[in-house]
This record gives sequence, C-alpha cells and structure tokens, in this order.
Amino acid sequence: MRAVVFDVGETLLDETRQWASVADRVGVPQFTFMGVFGGVVARGEHHHRVYELLGVERVTGFERCDPYPDARACLERVRAAGYAVGIAGNLPWSGDDAVDFVASSLTLGAEKPAVEFFERLGELAGLPPAEVAYVGDRVDYDVEPALAAGMVAVHVRRGPWGFLQEPPAEAIRIDSLDELPGALA
Repeated sequence: MRAVVFDVGETLLDETRQWASVADRVGVPQFTFMGVFGGVVARGEHHHRVYELLGVERVTGFERCDPYPDARACLERVRAAGYAVGIAGNLPWSGDDAVDFVASSLTLGAEKPAVEFFERLGELAGLPPAEVAYVGDRVDYDVEPALAAGMVAVHVRRGPWGFLQEPPAEAIRIDSLDELPGALA
C-alpha cells in the first residue's frame, strides 16, 4: 500500500454542530431531528429523507464542521510513515498542507457510492487500486465501493453510520483515527 485517502464527513469532520444548526433552522428540536436522522440511517435510506419525514424544507448552505481531535495528527502520522495522503468525499474539502491531493465528487465526475468515484480516485493517485487504502465511516458509501474497486477499505466507527453499519470481514475496522497507522502496518 502506498496511499491512504480519507473521506470527509464523520471521518475527518464531526458534523454534530452542522446538523444541530439544521434542526434549529427548520424549527425542529435537535433531539427530534437527530432521532429521526438516526432512524433514516438505520433503515438504510438517504439522509435527505429526514426532511420529508419531518415535513420541512431541505436546508442547503451548512455551517462549517469541526475537525475530529484525532484527524490532523493522523494525517501527519500517515504521511510521516511514507504514504501519499489524500482527502476525497462527496463534500468538498478546503486545502490542507498535510495532504498530497484533494478531490471531491465534483472534481472526479462521480459521486459516492459509485465505484467510478473510487476508480477515478485511484487514477488521481496514480496507483493501482490494491495500493490505495480508503478510510471512511460509512459501509455503504465508503467501505463496500472501495472494496469493489479493488482498494483496501478501512471503516472508522464513528458518526451515525459508523455505529449502525457493520463492515464486511475483509475491511479493516478501527474505532479512532489514532489506531490507523498501526492498523496499516
């Protein structure tokens, strides 16, 4: 393995403040919004369904998310271990000097969970898929399509999907990004 690519939302960034703000903006108690959101996730539905179930308009223009405390140190440790480091997700990412490349569904011309997203990511890294690890919280959007593209898949257990979705046996499973460098070795 020569490159490690990280998903954005709920892998590097904690979306709690963002979704609490959405609940406030649509006038729904945060606990209710989060509970319905979790139910939608558990049922395997797209998270936008929460708006329909609550009978409110879909919100765009989110507040900035907060980085998880272990994110920056992990990027630096993985890079120091000699891996190329990338960030790629459906959400855009503003630059970071701890990474070698950044992509999004917009720049790759494919949106997760499409396998094409991961194939194009491998092309961007300039490596065969087997030499790229993809780290994400969602089994359905990150782990399974990365495996289908021939990559090493790492499931980080955090955020609603991280706890509600069980990764396949061939995926590496971690509870924190602090565990990633050791898991890759």
